[in-house]
Amino acid sequence: MNSEALIEISDLNFSYGARPILKGINMTMHRGKVIAIMGGSGSGKTTLLRLISGSVTPSAGYVKFDHQMVHQLNRNALFKLRRKMGMLFQFGALFTDLSVFDNVAFQMREHTNLPETMIRDLVLMKLQAVGLRGAHQMMPTELSGGMARRVALARSIALDPALIMYDEPFTGLDPISLSIIGSLIRRLTDALGMTSIIVTHDVQESLKIVDYVYFIADGVIAAEGTPQEVSQSVAPFVHQFVHGEEEGPVPFHYPADAYGMDLNLESRLA
Repeated sequence: MNSEALIEISDLNFSYGARPILKGINMTMHRGKVIAIMGGSGSGKTTLLRLISGSVTPSAGYVKFDHQMVHQLNRNALFKLRRKMGMLFQFGALFTDLSVFDNVAFQMREHTNLPETMIRDLVLMKLQAVGLRGAHQMMPTELSGGMARRVALARSIALDPALIMYDEPFTGLDPISLSIIGSLIRRLTDALGMTSIIVTHDVQESLKIVDYVYFIADGVIAAEGTPQEVSQSVAPFVHQFVHGEEEGPVPFHYPADAYGMDLNLESRLA
C-alpha cells in the first residue's frame, strides 16, 4: 500500500465572521487509508471537508491536496482537482428524477467523452461493487435508505477518485445496512487504493474499519491515534465520546446565567 501523503493540513484556521471554528489544525492523510474525523456537533468536521474541497478558503494555514495548495488554485485548476475527489452526502443526495443507472452515469457523461457503451459497462461494474447491479433500472423513490446510500457510494467512485469524503454515512441506517456500508467503505478503499475520510458520530462502527482517528473539540485536535489507541484512551474528552457518557468535559447544559436568576427575572416580568 502506498504510504505517500495525499492530504497535508498545516496550521489551518477558519472562522465564520468573528466566530472561530478551526484553530491551528494539523493533519496528514495517506493514500490507501481510511481516516475518521470525530467530534461533537458544531465542532467543525464538515467545515474541514469544505476546506479540503476548496469550497471555502482558510483564514490562515493551508490544505495541500496531491501536492497542490488548494486555496491558491484558480477556478479551472480547482475544478480539475475536484475530479480526483468523490463525496458521499449524509442521505445520499441522489437525483430523484434519474434512475439508479443514470445517477451513477451522470459524472461520466458530464466529465468524460466516453462512448455510451463503455459508460454502460462502467456503471454496471460500479453497481456490482456495491451489490446493486440488479437495481440499475429502479428509481430513487423505490430504494430503501441503505440501498440509496449504496447507490450514492457507487456514484461517488464513478470516476475512480483518489479521495472520497463521507459526511455522516451511517446516519439513519438499520444495523445491517450500517454494517454493509462500513464494509463497503473499507473494501473499496483497499481495492481502489484511494483515501477515505469519514466524518461521523458512530464511534463503534467506525473503529472497526478505520486506520486512524482525529478528534476535534473547541476547534483544535483534542486527540488522535489508531482505533486501539483511542479505545484505550483515558483522556477525559475521548473517553466520554467513545463510551457515550453523560458526565465529562462536554457539558449537557449550554452556558447560561444561574437558573434561579432566570426564574426570578421571569416572575418579575409576569
